[in-house]
Amino acid sequence: MSADEFDPAIERLFARTPPMPDAALFTADVESRLQRGSRIRYAVLGAAGVVGGAVAAREVLTIRFTPESGEPAAVVGHGLQAASLNAQTALQGGLDQLGMGSLDLGSMGGMQMFWVAAAALIAVASIGLMRLSQEV
Repeated sequence: MSADEFDPAIERLFARTPPMPDAALFTADVESRLQRGSRIRYAVLGAAGVVGGAVAAREVLTIRFTPESGEPAAVVGHGLQAASLNAQTALQGGLDQLGMGSLDLGSMGGMQMFWVAAAALIAVASIGLMRLSQEV
């Protein structure tokens, strides 16, 4: 048998693996393990969702919009207002140095700035995700 005839013969012999005698049992065992794992995962995710939903509902129902002056929420609120004012003053000073002093940031409220920042973060994350998917 020449070398040209020998290689295809070996390839034909090893092209198909012989069936194992316990192949059906092995397949059934693997499928049952996969099903058992998915049931546990569904149960854990469901329990986490119920607990998270209960905590979120409790927080929404117990919210107070007017904290009293001695409470920590009021102190934190005043601190955040001061920090926001300082940041806005510093930003306005930087814009004055760049020659864009007429740009007024005082007209945007805190919630509007939050949504602008959130939209910017979502845009940056989307661009990063697109670049990452193109590299793969």
